[in-house]
Amino acid sequence: MAKDYKAITQDISEYTRELAKLSPDVMKAFYALARSASADGAIGKKTKELIALSIGVTQRCDGCIGFHAKALHELGASREEVAEAMAMCVYMGGGPALMYAANALRAYDELAAA
Repeated sequence: MAKDYKAITQDISEYTRELAKLSPDVMKAFYALARSASADGAIGKKTKELIALSIGVTQRCDGCIGFHAKALHELGASREEVAEAMAMCVYMGGGPALMYAANALRAYDELAAA
């Protein structure tokens, strides 16, 4: 079953905007944390996004996969870099990680083509 990661991320974005209206302090704090954690430092943004995508895979989070696959494309990550990170997910997470690693590569392809 193919998933539409563009639709998944658009739907989540719509409802996170709703949450921001209802809980503005929490959402501002979350986005500040996200910006701070993903900023260039000793580890670059692209590597941090590969880590985030890998965590999304191992946690089986379709939204995370979509958002981080999109960010990786925007940061210039190659399909091969994504595939190598997914290989580490399979190594560490076994069969369930393989299923979501395939989804992550699909998300990267879908969002890179958009």
